Amino acid sequence: MKKYSFIFCFMFLFFIFTFPIITKAANPSNGNTNTQSTGLACPGANCTTSLTNPLSVNTPQALIGKIINAVLGVVGSLALLMFVYGGLTWMTSSGSQEKIKKGRDIIVWSIIGLAIIFASYGLVRILLNTVK
Repeated sequence: MKKYSFIFCFMFLFFIFTFPIITKAANPSNGNTNTQSTGLACPGANCTTSLTNPLSVNTPQALIGKIINAVLGVVGSLALLMFVYGGLTWMTSSGSQEKIKKGRDIIVWSIIGLAIIFASYGLVRILLNTVK
């Protein structure tokens, strides 16, 4: 039963986090009104095709900043998931002192991890603003 609840929670979180990406990808028209039933924008011979910069950065510092912010966002999400896992472990301990201690330790280390993540995010923000 524990295995199925873990799988259910993982699938639920997976769909919650990927739904905005899926819905954004499902609407590929970028304001072009010249589309046919195939969904391709302006497939005729008189159309021009251009690629836009997907990163929308102009300097290496901005690129590094975006990468660090993305990594910190993922790590922060993982820390929050560990916080929830620690709470669930504590709540489902059934009075077992070992499981209570395990849940409390997970929560304490998650709080410490979140503090480190917030501090590193602030440090990165300060450094990137001074480098620009």
